[in-house]
Amino acid sequence: MADLVQYYGTGRRKSSIARVFLRPGSGKFTVNKKEFDVYFVTAQQRAAAKRSLGIAGIEETFDVITTVKGGGVMGQADAVKLGIARALMIFNPELRKALKSEGLVTRDSRGKERKKYGQKGARARFQFSKR
Repeated sequence: MADLVQYYGTGRRKSSIARVFLRPGSGKFTVNKKEFDVYFVTAQQRAAAKRSLGIAGIEETFDVITTVKGGGVMGQADAVKLGIARALMIFNPELRKALKSEGLVTRDSRGKERKKYGQKGARARFQFSKR
């Protein structure tokens, strides 16, 4: 029996986590067992998710299967972007330089700031009244 050839990468952004599998194929892209265009509705989300493949120049070479959970849709798109970049570096380590120059290798560590006691939110205060 032939072994399944696939490359795996994990992407994270805010509270979103994406598991990305690249398999040699025709360029089919599925996210959580849905079509890519159905899951990512806006053009900005689609562009963000496919950016790593575009820079590597191999959109039609791999089938991309992803499972994403947590966070919002834009955070999930960025998590998919990082997961694809990591999987591509496993496939071909020479792509690292091109991906790194575009800033696709670094995980964006920004997250939600915690709410502080005595305040309404992280920075927002309760309304002040003089009288």
